[in-house]
Amino acid sequence: MSTKTSIILCTYNEVYYIKNTVEQIQKIIPNLELIIVDDNSTDGTQDIISQINEEKKIKVIYRKKARGLASALLRGIIESSGDYIGWLDTNMTESVPQFKEMLNSLKLDNDIVILSRYVEGGNDKRKLLRSLTSKYFNILCKFMLQLPIKDLTSGIFLMKRKVFDEVTFVASGHGEFFIEFIDNAHRKGFKIKEIPFLQFTDDKHGTSKTAPNLMKFVYLGLTYLIRIIFTIIRRKKVFLRKKEEL
Repeated sequence: MSTKTSIILCTYNEVYYIKNTVEQIQKIIPNLELIIVDDNSTDGTQDIISQINEEKKIKVIYRKKARGLASALLRGIIESSGDYIGWLDTNMTESVPQFKEMLNSLKLDNDIVILSRYVEGGNDKRKLLRSLTSKYFNILCKFMLQLPIKDLTSGIFLMKRKVFDEVTFVASGHGEFFIEFIDNAHRKGFKIKEIPFLQFTDDKHGTSKTAPNLMKFVYLGLTYLIRIIFTIIRRKKVFLRKKEEL
């Protein structure tokens, strides 16, 4: 039996994308365990999930009260059983074919593979304000944490299960959880590989749910910055505790 890959989709009002994304994942990834964690969508997403899951090949969790990407992803990880575990944003269907390369990279002795906008060949085709802000935020993030990783916020990844067995996963917030997780994984000595993100674009059906306007975008940036600061503080606490134990 080939290696099992668990892919987690965290959905909230993804009616335009869910069907196509699921079909692409099922076509591209062999020996697939697909897990959908839905945060009580109200736009018809749940109806489509029911239609495409008539044969019950998808594990679906409907959350009525809980909200948030980080906690939804953690729930999906808990429910998963794959040797490899990955996540992608449901509206980034164009990125699914790249999971072939990500799978191959894991087999070449890497522990984590990230789709990166900032390695050679990667791109960010969103509106100029968002793309430039993300680029310079990642430069700041890399400097503050002293990490060799160029893209800490793309969020599309594939990892070996053993990473989650050893690395602390602080499941709070939105995408900022991934910054702290990658920092922890790097400090633990896991091998992290970035490959070019070929198609990173704006949402084709309206504004982003995470940053629908400038004020929300600024607020989101502040939450990411605060998470970096807390990551540094927690890292120092771990260092001091280990020093005391010696």
